[in-house]
Amino acid sequence: MKDDDVYRGPSVQMTNPRHVVTSFPLGAIMLAILFHALPALAQEQQTLDERPASSVHPSSPQSTSPESPPPQQQLPSDKPAEGDKKKSRTENNGTSRDRLGFVLPNFLTIENAGKTPPLTAKQKFAVVARGSFDWAQYPWYGFLSGISQAENSEPGYGQGAEGYGKRYGAAWADGTIENFWTGAILPSLLRQDPRFYQKGKGGFWHRTGYAMSRIAITRSDSGNGQFNFSEIFGSAISAGISTYSYHPHEDKTLRNTASVWGTQVGYDTLTLVVKEFWPDIRRKLRKKDN
Repeated sequence: MKDDDVYRGPSVQMTNPRHVVTSFPLGAIMLAILFHALPALAQEQQTLDERPASSVHPSSPQSTSPESPPPQQQLPSDKPAEGDKKKSRTENNGTSRDRLGFVLPNFLTIENAGKTPPLTAKQKFAVVARGSFDWAQYPWYGFLSGISQAENSEPGYGQGAEGYGKRYGAAWADGTIENFWTGAILPSLLRQDPRFYQKGKGGFWHRTGYAMSRIAITRSDSGNGQFNFSEIFGSAISAGISTYSYHPHEDKTLRNTASVWGTQVGYDTLTLVVKEFWPDIRRKLRKKDN
């Protein structure tokens, strides 16, 4: 069979079918979450721009009295905003207990970070294992496998219960292998920080650009900025392992591996953008519920 025979269809030519299935629903859900926040963020920014300077710290009538102490300026606080959980979301070991959409693990995202101690190799493996084997991952991979089964992506797996089981195992293995290579193995060997530090301030496009740049720029364990070898090479290694081991024989091509690699990097970039704005969305949802 020629390589071109694998890429049939007018809309998905030269694209690995398993990553069309995996990335499209994830991307659609993440974009829906992100654009849900745009009106609220825009309105909040407009309110801050139109607010007069005197209204930020209004003086009370007693402040003009010589006996009254001058009003103290409110300093920014790292505490969660009102309507959010009172307890900090950052664990003592420098990881998070947050969840994207209140469901999917988001344990490597740090909000309002000051000086955060570096993670040890043991901690890097522990937090990646905690996220990879989290309860939410199993129904999520089941959902993706169901879509793959319905579209008959990677026909070499077949149909029926056996085909679904193979797709489920492959989806789970794909995600777990990449998580460990990009979040634990290479960060430990190269002494890089696998966490995402939310910027949390600035305009929408400024924050979006910052989040997207983190796919290529990360911190070392010492806190210095450097090229994100763990993400770029880790996703390439995981793509090669998954493609040339347990996926169907007709998919084991160099071009297919490169397609998988590019899709993983693109999906991780989109995930970082969602992680940047998710705390804003979470606070607004909780405030609305309250």
